[in-house]
Amino acid sequence: MSGAHPASPPARATVREWTGLAVIALPCMLYSMDLTVLNLAIPAISEELKPTASQLLWIVDIYGFFVAGLLVTMGTLGDRIGRRRLLLIGAAAFGIASVLAAFSSSANMLIATRALLGVAGATLAPSTLSLIRNMFLDPAQRTVAIGVWISSYSAGAVIGPVLGGVLLQFFPWGSVFLIGVPVMVLLLVLGPLLLPEYRDPEAGRLDLASVALSLAAVLAVIYGIKQIAEHGPDVVPALSIAVGVALGWVFARRQKRLPNPMIDLQLFRLPAFTVSLAAYMLACFVMFGLFLYNAQYLQLVLGLSPLHAGLWSVPSAAAFIVGSMVVSALVQRMRPAYVMGGGLAVAAVGFAMLVVLPAQGGLAWMVASAVISSLGLAPVFTLATDVVVGSAPPERAGVASAISETSSEFGGALGIAILGSIGAAIYRSTMADAVPAGLAGAVEVEAARSTLGGAVALASQLTGSAGAELLDAGRAALLHGLRLTAGICAAVLLVVAGLVAFRLRGAGEANAPRTPGAAALPER
Repeated sequence: MSGAHPASPPARATVREWTGLAVIALPCMLYSMDLTVLNLAIPAISEELKPTASQLLWIVDIYGFFVAGLLVTMGTLGDRIGRRRLLLIGAAAFGIASVLAAFSSSANMLIATRALLGVAGATLAPSTLSLIRNMFLDPAQRTVAIGVWISSYSAGAVIGPVLGGVLLQFFPWGSVFLIGVPVMVLLLVLGPLLLPEYRDPEAGRLDLASVALSLAAVLAVIYGIKQIAEHGPDVVPALSIAVGVALGWVFARRQKRLPNPMIDLQLFRLPAFTVSLAAYMLACFVMFGLFLYNAQYLQLVLGLSPLHAGLWSVPSAAAFIVGSMVVSALVQRMRPAYVMGGGLAVAAVGFAMLVVLPAQGGLAWMVASAVISSLGLAPVFTLATDVVVGSAPPERAGVASAISETSSEFGGALGIAILGSIGAAIYRSTMADAVPAGLAGAVEVEAARSTLGGAVALASQLTGSAGAELLDAGRAALLHGLRLTAGICAAVLLVVAGLVAFRLRGAGEANAPRTPGAAALPER
C-alpha cells in the first residue's frame, strides 16, 4: 500500500561482502602497479629488444589506449553476462598476457602483448566497481567500500615502483610483468567463493556497431590528446580529435534509437550524475597535469635520484588513502556536496602553495603541498564515484562505472596535454635567449630550449660558467611554468568547488540506492 509503511532500510553488508571487497581490491592494486613499473623497466627493455623510438612510444602508450577505449564496452558487457564472470575472464586473460609480455622476444611482440593487457585491464575497473554497487546497498557502507577501492589504486602506485625496483635489481625486465600472475591466480580461486554474481536480467543483445563506434571515438580523441601532449599542436592530432568527436556524436545518436542502448543517455539529465562526473574529470585534470612537473622539480631542480624522488611521493599517497577512508565519517555530519566542495577548496590551497615554491630547498614545501592536495582530492574521488555509480539503477551499474572511469582517463589525458603544453610554451619562451650563441650541435641546442632534461645534458658539455648559467636558466624556466600552472589548477579547483557545493547542495541522498538491488544470480 502506497504510503502505509516507510520503506525498509537497505540490507547491510556482512563479513562475506567485506572479505570479497579485499579480493576486489587486488586487481585494482595490480592495475595501478602495472602503470608504474613499466617506466622503470624501459632502459632494460630498450637495451635488449632495441625498439625504435616509435615502437618504444607504443610499448608505453598502447596499454592505456585500449583500457580507455574499451571501458564502456566492458561495463556494458558486464551488465549483460555478469560482473563476476567478466572479472574472472579478465583476470585469466591478464595473467596469460602478463606471461607473454614477460617473455616477449621482440618489440612488436611486446606491443601486441601490452595491447592484450589493455583489453584485459579494461574489465577490471567497471566490473569491480559495479560489484561494489550491488554488494553494498547501504549508502554509508558503500561509501566506505568505494574509499577502499580507490585507496587500492594509491597503494598500487606506492608499491609498484618499490617492488619493481627490487625485481629489476636482481631479475630480468620481464619480472615486472610477472607480478600480476600470482595476484590473478588468487583472484580466480577466491572470486567464485566470495563474490556474488550480478547482471541485468532484462539486458538485450550487445550492439556491435555501438561497440565499434565507442572504441573508435575514444581511441581517436585519446590519441590526438596524447600526440599534442608529446609533440605539441599539429594538424594530424587535431584531425584525430575532430574525427573522435564526430564518431562520439554518431554513437550518441545511435543510442537514442536503440531499444537496449550501451549507455542510457537519460543518466546525463541527472544533476548529481553530471556534476559529479565533471568534478571527477577536472580533479584528474589538475592532478595528472602537475605530475609532469613534480618529477622534474624533484630530480632536475633539487637533484634527487629517481628512487629518492619516488620515496618522497609516499607521503602524498598515504594522505590520499587517509582522505579516502575518512569520507564515510564526514558524510555522516554534512552533505556530500559540502564534503566534495570543501575537499576541492583544500586541494586548491595545496596547489596554491606551489605558486610560491622556492627555487632551492623546496623539498619540504613540495611534499607538504602534495599531502594537502591529496587530502583534499581523495574525498572528491570517492564521493564523485559513489554518486555517479549510485545515481544509476543497480542493473546498469557496470556502464555507469565505465563512464566514471572513462571520464577519469579523459581528464588525465587533457591535464597532461593542456597543462603540459602551457608549461612547455613558457619554458621555450623563457629559454629562447638563454642558450649561448655559436654552440655546435643543433639537436642538443634545440633540446636545451625545449626541456630541462635537454638543458642539463647540454650544460654538462659546457666549460666554465656557461654550463652553470644555462642550468640556472633552465631550472628557473621550469619553475616559472610550474608556478603558473599550479595557479591555474588552484583557480580551476575553486571554481569547481563552488559549482559542486551549489549544484549538489540538495543531493544529500543522491547516493542512496534507487531500487532494492539487481537480480542476484544463484552461485554455480
